[in-house]
Amino acid sequence: MKAFVLDRYAKKGALRLADMPEPTLGDDELLVEVHAAGVNLLDSKIKSGEFKLILPYRLPTALGHDVAGVVLKVGARVRQFKPGDEVYSRPDDFRIGAFAERIAIREASLALKPKNLTMEEAASIPLVGLTAWQALVERAGLKRGQKAFIQAGSGGVGTFAIQLAKQLGATVATTASGANTELVKRLGADIVIDYRKQDFEQELQGFDVVLHSQDAAALAKSLRVLKPGGRLISISGPPDPAFARDIRAPWFVGLVARLLSAGVRRQAARRELGYEFLFMSASGAQLQRITALVEAGAIRPVVDRVFPFAQTNEAMAYVETGRARGKVVVKLR
Repeated sequence: MKAFVLDRYAKKGALRLADMPEPTLGDDELLVEVHAAGVNLLDSKIKSGEFKLILPYRLPTALGHDVAGVVLKVGARVRQFKPGDEVYSRPDDFRIGAFAERIAIREASLALKPKNLTMEEAASIPLVGLTAWQALVERAGLKRGQKAFIQAGSGGVGTFAIQLAKQLGATVATTASGANTELVKRLGADIVIDYRKQDFEQELQGFDVVLHSQDAAALAKSLRVLKPGGRLISISGPPDPAFARDIRAPWFVGLVARLLSAGVRRQAARRELGYEFLFMSASGAQLQRITALVEAGAIRPVVDRVFPFAQTNEAMAYVETGRARGKVVVKLR
């Protein structure tokens, strides 16, 4: 089968279109024909070697963390799905490979595709949807009447998280450029900070939750917009010791995580705040909850551009510019 493969870690290198062996299928896995694959900054970070301590992939390997397609074959222990089902998923770490014609996915990481979405729209959801769900629902326990600050509202995670936070009944603030202000307002943002003209630290106060996705300077400011008892959940680092324990990292990775996050954890404790680093994980059960919201019309995907499969490297380069509004997708079928 054809796949876009990472041969060696390199920031400016490209993936190679290659003939790869068919995926091996475990008893709890399904073989999925890929119709569309979402493109995420995570793919670029793995390509550059930024995550090789956390995710030590054996190369060569196909990249791609979002998939929508059709079930071709099921393993002996699979019970919830059958050949012909239209499905979507964020495959497990070390079982990724959506930039390929076919992929094997664990049953527990798969869900039926929302009936009201195209394959391309469905492929845009899993990674960002699960990130938002795990941050706002699982970690923060965001409730009606609370205030949530979602950074980078026009990005992939931001466009989904704004909608989810509104469904949970929160007042939502976000940052965006002036050109994207109307987009994030349509998605449900109550307060929009134009990051080119305003400093969010001067505009926001008394927030319950911050979903942080920016740099270290924004991290420090984010602590100051939270009220005592508030929660800062970061998807851009630094990793904390709890994350290292969760992934059963080697001792030296745990030590690095402890050192990298020592400053922000100390500042958070001083202000009576909680700090957590989130590296989202695959979950078919949570995707099913997201499917219900999408089919009810409560959340809609935001897709910026769809590239043909042959232009997967171009799609990754476009994501790396940071200018995408919502998600970028590659289409195979």
